[in-house]
Amino acid sequence: MSIQATIAVNRFGLGARPNELAQASADPQQWLIKHLMQKPPVIFDDELPHSNEISKTLALLKMQEREEIKRAGKVSTTKSNKNNAKEKSKKYNRSLLQQFSASTVNNAISSPHSLNWRLLDFFSNHFSVSANGAFLAAMSPTLEREAIAPNLFGQFEDMLLAVTKHPAMLLYLNNEKSFGPDSRLGKKGKGLNENLAREILELHTLGVNGGYSQTDVTELAKGITGWSIANPRKDEEQGFIFRKIGHQPGPRRLLGKKYPMWGLEQGEAMLKNIARHPSTAKHLCYKLAHHFISDNPPQTLVDKLIKRWHDTKGNIKEVMITLIKAQESWQPQAAKYKTPREFFISSFRAIGANNIDTKNVFNSLLMLGQQPFNAGSPAGYGDDQSDWNGASALISRVEWASALSSRVKANAESIMKSTLGEHVSQRTYKSVLRAESRKQAFTLLLMSPEFLRR
Repeated sequence: MSIQATIAVNRFGLGARPNELAQASADPQQWLIKHLMQKPPVIFDDELPHSNEISKTLALLKMQEREEIKRAGKVSTTKSNKNNAKEKSKKYNRSLLQQFSASTVNNAISSPHSLNWRLLDFFSNHFSVSANGAFLAAMSPTLEREAIAPNLFGQFEDMLLAVTKHPAMLLYLNNEKSFGPDSRLGKKGKGLNENLAREILELHTLGVNGGYSQTDVTELAKGITGWSIANPRKDEEQGFIFRKIGHQPGPRRLLGKKYPMWGLEQGEAMLKNIARHPSTAKHLCYKLAHHFISDNPPQTLVDKLIKRWHDTKGNIKEVMITLIKAQESWQPQAAKYKTPREFFISSFRAIGANNIDTKNVFNSLLMLGQQPFNAGSPAGYGDDQSDWNGASALISRVEWASALSSRVKANAESIMKSTLGEHVSQRTYKSVLRAESRKQAFTLLLMSPEFLRR
């Protein structure tokens, strides 16, 4: 197999499944580009609930908790009932978080279009939300499904708008309680919250050195005041709701540009222009090159992506095609160190597995250090080798790889050829072939430099 085929399935995709190297070998670039032509970009083969349904269920559980407490006659009974109701809610939330997470991972493992699932993971981490608290535990995984996945091959500004309006993002960064100082709700003491506006500018669009000021943060925060979440027990709407009585009246000025319109249109116009800003192109294109190609991507590659971004007004599919076609993307050296999630997925893709048990997925990623929706920061999980190759992290990988090797009947030599082709060092090849047992051989393969990097 050609080295280009190996690069295509490992660097751009999430690792080769059986026979995938052969499929990619004829024309690796075109093989990848065909992934980007799939409609929809990713397909979730489950029947997990929409965020609107989850919101209704959580509201119902909260109401049941209050009713149980109200019916209770004694303090001790009240506490017992309250704890039972809370435990029921926690169980529901925890179960959904694990089901959503396992479903996404399993789809990534079994998909013949793993490039698309890698891109979904990239943007899910770019717009990171952590499962803090009951509501977010159940709601966080729906962000990537409902806001990111449908816009994965479209314009970045559409994705940004969808993400910013999603209940998970609004709640995670407290915008559901952000009201303009001069709005009707603001005059009643409900204040402005700048969390979401700050992260949009610093992380989601312009970047930390994108040329914005604290005044810009405040102006954007005012522009998206009133962007909130519908209350299933009070509002007719579901999901995102614009509360006009909480929106800061008057024109805004952001990055030197005036926004004379008021209401929902004002915030939408501000976000669209931020998405089209040159600093956003620079920030996102660098991150894409950094994620797919190298911790230190060539500037010539980043420049090509930026140009295509500008030419297409931020069309993600076209930028990805440019990334695929760029000569700099196909250097033989595997420069990216796999994250725990990538390591887990590529290991199961290598053996042709499907439908990994939910608890296995969640507990394994917890053990490896990358529990789903638990980055703990809007910046998401790190994407540098230094974030994942510490001593304890390597020990965890060895232990996990050894445990997996005990459970599967894998021919390490065969898997080595079907995942890495002929592009392995003599040292790795000999260590796998001379291993004392089948288990040891497969463990050595998973922990080899060639498999740990892409």
